[in-house]
Order: sequence, then structure tokens, then C-alpha cells
Amino acid sequence: MKTIAIYSIKGGVGKTAAAVNLAYCAAKSGNFTLICDLDPQAASTFYFRIKASKNFNAGKFIKGGKNIDKNIKGTDFLNLDLLPSKLSYRNFDLALDALKNSTKKLKAIFKEIEDDYDYLFLDCPPGISLISENVFNASDIILVPLIPTTLSVRTYIKLLKFFKKKKMNNSKIYPFFSMVEKRKSLHIDTINRIGKKKNNFLTTQIPYRSDIEKMGIEKRPVPEYAENSPASESYFSLWEEINSL
Repeated sequence: MKTIAIYSIKGGVGKTAAAVNLAYCAAKSGNFTLICDLDPQAASTFYFRIKASKNFNAGKFIKGGKNIDKNIKGTDFLNLDLLPSKLSYRNFDLALDALKNSTKKLKAIFKEIEDDYDYLFLDCPPGISLISENVFNASDIILVPLIPTTLSVRTYIKLLKFFKKKKMNNSKIYPFFSMVEKRKSLHIDTINRIGKKKNNFLTTQIPYRSDIEKMGIEKRPVPEYAENSPASESYFSLWEEINSL
């Protein structure tokens, strides 16, 4: 099983949309796929019209085993399952902090299901915390969506510095440009300036499109209701690029 995190220190960069649509693309390509919603906002969970069980919480999550198995839900799409989130996940860091080797707990939990899936996608909360460090340790690939603006790029640089400080492997970090508006000169200038200088930048760009914003209304991945749109094509292109890594 290959674990792919969609992560950003900054919120509002198209992280959840990328997680949902890339997981869909992976499943559509014939791979047994699980998307794990780790964000207490539970946006991925909402997009699939699924609710977490009432008794499920962060404490039970980190116990792993049957607690994970019985809370994985099937989606409406072939080969695609979801481990939903809920507001109680806001206490995830507190639950992790009480453990030994707390930065590697998620890796151990996911190892228990590695024979069941080809791909695991992690929709991560913004910020840097214990859950973030767990994600970094558990992931084979860390996808970082960047809006081509100064603040978004700044958080990417902060992430690289964090990895260097912790002596972690930053070669697993793969940034890509998200919510791109080519009519904005700032976006084009930033892409030309940053994209060519930094290692591991993926070439596919996700455009800023109303089709993506409609996910909140449609409650399903973009290719399901806008199959031939540039947004849908960009997610499939990004998936093909990731799949070749």
C-alpha cells in the first residue's frame, strides 16, 4: 500500500478537493483505495455524504485494530472507501501526546490495513502539530498544494525548513500549483519564478474553476458531474503524474 498525504500548513489551498478527486482517480483506475479524513472540519467526509459513527473519536482511532475496520465506510464509487472524520478530531493531538513514540502511531495503525488497499490518501488538517509529524512519518508521498501567491509559497518554504530541522526526508515532498488563475499576472510570475527553482515540483496545475467549487453542492468528485471539464482533466493528469513517481 502506498500512502499519499495531501498536506499544507496553510488552509484554503484546495487540499481537500485534491484529496477527494485524486482518491477517486486512483479508484477509477482500478486500485483499491482508502481516503482517510484526518481534519476535524470533515470536508472529505461531507463530500462523500458519509457520517462517522457516533461513538468513534480520536481516542478510538489511535487504538487501531477493530476500531478502524468497523468505521471504514464504502462510498458510492467502486474500489473507493472512506475512513470518516468528525469534530472530536480536534483532540487528536492530545490523544497522541499521551503515547510513547507518538510521532509514529499513525504509521503503525495504517500498517494493519496495508494488505487491504493499493493506495491510502490522507486528507490532513492545516498547521504543524503532532498529527502532522505522524503524517510525515506515515507517508510515502506528501503532496503540497500551493496557490501561486507569496503567503502560500512562504508556508511551503517553512515546511522545508521544518523537515531540515527535524532531519526528515524532504525528498518525499511534491508541491503542485493549485487554484491557478492564469489571467492574474501574480500567479503566472510566481509559477515561473518558484516552479523552476524548487525540486520535485509536479508539472500539472489545478485551475481555479467553478466546477471545483460546486463539489459542496454536488457532494461528489468533479469527474462525476463535470467529466470533460478542464478541472476534471487536471485531476486525472495530476494522478497520472503521481502514479508514475
